[in-house]
Amino acid sequence: MAEEVEKLGYVLKCPKGTRDYDPFQMAIREEVFEVIKGTFKRHGAVTISTPVFELKETLMGKYGEDSKLIYDLADQGGEQLSLRYDLTVPFARYVAMNKVRQIKRYHIDRVYRRDQPAMTKGRYREFYQCDFDIAGEYDSMIPDAECVRIVYEILMGLKLENFVVKVNNRKLLDGIFASCGVPEEKFRSISSAVDKLDKMKWEDVRKEMIENKGLDEDKADLIGRYVNQRGGRELVESLMADSLLKTQKSAQEGLEEMQLLLQYCGHYGVLDKVSFDPGLARGLDYYTGPIFEAVLTGNPEEGEEPSVGSVAGGGRYDNLVGMFDPRGPKEICDPLVLFLSKWTCVLYECPSGSMYWGQHWHRETLLNY
Repeated sequence: MAEEVEKLGYVLKCPKGTRDYDPFQMAIREEVFEVIKGTFKRHGAVTISTPVFELKETLMGKYGEDSKLIYDLADQGGEQLSLRYDLTVPFARYVAMNKVRQIKRYHIDRVYRRDQPAMTKGRYREFYQCDFDIAGEYDSMIPDAECVRIVYEILMGLKLENFVVKVNNRKLLDGIFASCGVPEEKFRSISSAVDKLDKMKWEDVRKEMIENKGLDEDKADLIGRYVNQRGGRELVESLMADSLLKTQKSAQEGLEEMQLLLQYCGHYGVLDKVSFDPGLARGLDYYTGPIFEAVLTGNPEEGEEPSVGSVAGGGRYDNLVGMFDPRGPKEICDPLVLFLSKWTCVLYECPSGSMYWGQHWHRETLLNY
């Protein structure tokens, strides 16, 4: 290695947060793509493509605290450009530019985030996202429930059967904050702290709210009473009867939408995999209603799928297109963003995944083709 560095003048390696994929891994990825694309097409989606970089002003102001993770490019000919952070904002820009009124669209492509990578957990700086969006006007919660059904079909199709889809509503979360006395200007910063509940203990989240966000201790404790609950229809009904939440219109609207969403999930036959989680926040600023995350629940020590955090997530963003075109569609439902690097990380590493995918591909053959 020292001899190579001396000869080349640098270490020969992939940039931080990126990796190469060998033929075996690419074969798995291609099969995963086929399962995902096939599901999207069965639900009537068409595909589009957008540039890998956008005007910087198109992306800024859409991601909250995560805006600092956007890669900026050097000035080339007078335009300030940035690599796309996700596929959602470019889609909203596409809908506004092209005056699209109704579309089911999917897009599978690379995105870039200047994040601290954790390669063993499938967190990279360059990775694939698989987006499914429904734009247009539909009856309440029907597109959202359809997207939950799509996640179910894809995960079952990939033989990753130990999972749960957590659902919540931004309206409810804002109503909880308001009922607990959080000033409206602090909603998003407190939400970003709550968003860490899947990675941190409540005590640490509470400490961040108080010490970093400037929230009073009694208000943080009151928030904890709500966001640490999990359940289903019975929890929705319990919160609808809560004396504090009854005073908040936003909370009641969010709970009514959750009630309807869970009802439709029952009709779609996926309710056994759905959990109502009032502590689910999702960090992006553009969400306006239902939000969700799909997480694997297996125990890798017992040969089951390892934990890599959420493998799918998203939510409704009714106002994003309006930032580019006030006359654009009023509703866009995007509860389906699939983080492919995490999925393929599971399929590469877990024994059950290796056994299943090994039926179709032989590593030695692919590496010595």
